[in-house]
Amino acid sequence: MMEAVHFGAGNIGRGFIGETLAANGFKINFVDVNETIIDALNQRGEYTITLAAPGEKKIHVDNVDGLNNAKDPEAVVKAIAQADLVTTAIGPKILPIIAPLIAQGLQARAAANNHQPLDVIACENMIGGSQSLKKNVYEHLDDAGKTFTDTYIGFPNAAVDRIVPQQKHDDPLAVSVEDFKEWVVDESQMKNKDLKLKTVDYVPDLEPYIERKLFSVNTGHATTAYTGKYLGYTTIGDAIKDPKVFNQAKGALTETRSLLLAEFKNFNEKELETYQNRVLQRFQNPYISDDISRVARTPIRKLGYNERFIRPIRELKERGLDYSVLMDTVGMMFHYVEPNDAEAVKLQAMLKDQPLVDVIKAVTGLKDAALIDEVEASVKSKDR
Repeated sequence: MMEAVHFGAGNIGRGFIGETLAANGFKINFVDVNETIIDALNQRGEYTITLAAPGEKKIHVDNVDGLNNAKDPEAVVKAIAQADLVTTAIGPKILPIIAPLIAQGLQARAAANNHQPLDVIACENMIGGSQSLKKNVYEHLDDAGKTFTDTYIGFPNAAVDRIVPQQKHDDPLAVSVEDFKEWVVDESQMKNKDLKLKTVDYVPDLEPYIERKLFSVNTGHATTAYTGKYLGYTTIGDAIKDPKVFNQAKGALTETRSLLLAEFKNFNEKELETYQNRVLQRFQNPYISDDISRVARTPIRKLGYNERFIRPIRELKERGLDYSVLMDTVGMMFHYVEPNDAEAVKLQAMLKDQPLVDVIKAVTGLKDAALIDEVEASVKSKDR
């Protein structure tokens, strides 16, 4: 039986990556610092996934165990030394933290003369996640370790997409996920091209698929959240029922679709429209109860220069294409108030203490005076 080491035993790790690995015949070593989850995995060696869809189908996952990287890092190193695949779903900010342990595992692999090619895939909500992790790992390798890794270890970037809503269960291993899932891997960056997972797509160039996901799922979800919050809703399910919210999300995706079609030859308009309509249907899923506060969290990050709103606005403007709905949504984002969100609190404090134009420049990174003026006008148009 093949073995995988997966960093992150949370809902995405168990409900998406774990399900896929198990369906492909892997024994899975989940790595995490959550003692409750790790202990439960070791005690039971199995868990159940519920699909948030009609019939609420159950998926059984077995041949799993847990490794606590804080308490027993040596066990993680040993597991990496003999693994057939390493994956992560732990959050972009945590990748640098686990990098030293991965480096130790690769050096142990070299010491054991294990020359089987190995791919390390970061399944994170970020662009270039695996290559970013590679840079972190190389900071902790000696020259011999780097030579070994260059030869035998791949870090193929990936795009992943599955909605896992906020949830609470008496069973710490129970997890509910939507039935839709997409996992795309950049085949050109792989070392072990003989190991390909069923239900995972392998492509020669990942960028179009990452952009499609970022500017459809991420932009659409965030548009739904910020518009819904502005209109007084607290859940995505309730918000998307409002025609104003639905049309705002649909309008934003119409604009990003025009950008994707202009930028990439991989997509035709009919296929892309079908994909984006499916995205909107996913937001309407009555089996997923998602809080707006989860989807809209970290508004400063989401207003970033290369993020899901400002980047398409910039690139649409460069091409002379419409971005009015995206700009209108940005105006609402500056009015996002959520006391339990540190970035939302910080943004409102900045707006209170500094001129609006200065806050726009600081948060968005924009230098284009005309665009800054447009953002300012959009924010002011939303004042109450």
